[in-house]
Amino acid sequence: MAGSTTTNRYAQPALIGGVVMGVLSGLPIVSAGNLCCCMWVIGGGMIAAYILQQNESTPITAGDGAIVGLLAGLVGAFVYLIVSIPVTLMVAPFERMFMERLRDQWGDMPPEFRSFAERAAGGGIRLFLGFIAYLFFGSAFSTIGGLIGHAIFQKKLPPATPPTA
Repeated sequence: MAGSTTTNRYAQPALIGGVVMGVLSGLPIVSAGNLCCCMWVIGGGMIAAYILQQNESTPITAGDGAIVGLLAGLVGAFVYLIVSIPVTLMVAPFERMFMERLRDQWGDMPPEFRSFAERAAGGGIRLFLGFIAYLFFGSAFSTIGGLIGHAIFQKKLPPATPPTA
């Protein structure tokens, strides 16, 4: 029974941290924050550690921060995928137009590059590769975020009272 309570204490923080990470990482323009030191991914792990600490009366351990950060990263990968599907469908026509203009401007483009550019414009492969990247690298960096969150947000114990004689 103790295992289910341990799992439940991570569920809410991991879900909230993962949703924040996944939504911010899946939105166009906003997702550029991940280009700056994986800001949204690490931030999702930090948020998860913060919420976990707020739910606990005692200080969380570094292991708690790492676990909740990892779980937030896993949740965040799936949220990223769910957010990215409609975004990709909306943006695909504009990307196709951009690639056509690029192809027209570079008339002497090598055939290999042209086929690569046409495949890259297809959203399905990019979505799948992005999901896999967030699943592995996102989980690793959100684990680091959970450790950072533990170090920053850990409750401090009051100093021990000296024994009286």
